[in-house]
Amino acid sequence: MRDAVSAADGRLPRRRGRTALLIATAAVLGLVAGIAVGYGVQAERPPTPLPALAQPGLAYPGKALPEGREPDPLSDKEDRSRRTAGDLRKLLIPRPKGAREVDVPTFDGGSLPVDGWMTAADYATEYVDEGSMFEYFAEEDIRRVAGADWERGQYGQIAVRLVQFRSGAGMGAVDFAESQLDYMPESDEGAGYAGDPIKGSGNGRYFVYPVQNKPGYLPLYEARALGYRGDVMFDIHIFDTRPISKRDIRTLAERQLERL
Repeated sequence: MRDAVSAADGRLPRRRGRTALLIATAAVLGLVAGIAVGYGVQAERPPTPLPALAQPGLAYPGKALPEGREPDPLSDKEDRSRRTAGDLRKLLIPRPKGAREVDVPTFDGGSLPVDGWMTAADYATEYVDEGSMFEYFAEEDIRRVAGADWERGQYGQIAVRLVQFRSGAGMGAVDFAESQLDYMPESDEGAGYAGDPIKGSGNGRYFVYPVQNKPGYLPLYEARALGYRGDVMFDIHIFDTRPISKRDIRTLAERQLERL
């Protein structure tokens, strides 16, 4: 499958970059929108509702453990499975303080979530080779994608995606996350370094890219966090024309991991 998806190097297509850099004279031209290009998107259909849990409201641990007894990791895994079997949108991190809803896509040529959901086709448009990406999703049996996009400050944007795969012989979330992490150490396609570990995750990393500067354009800053837990992969992006600290992206990543 990997060779069919990307015969050149055997890897999956990378994410698209930010929409076009803002021209420094944008205010003179009357540009008052954010960084992205506006568009409308219609979801194909909502995901099939899942049956309610036999014990709604069950929390982990279900009752206090005897003093000195450690939690059972298997029970913890089962509890996470219950969470991800429900409404995936509820596991998205809440809107950060000071952020606002948007009506334009974050990625160049990409799509916005509709009521918190994205179809596989819509999600594939956020990648450089959307056709190959959609084929990959179909073959890897993607289940659903939940997402949120916000704007912050004058030009800042935040995009969060939770991608869930159906249970099977494959390692959908693991393979997908690792394929994106493969690009990150590269300076031409990624952040140019191996990233920093996300606390509480054995696989997640967060990155702050070098600033992009072009004559006549505002500077472009970018940060990203990637990881997975169980059958769900999370992907978080921050874009801005002002510097983004490691704390900014690390905080969002840790909060998202805690909800999975």
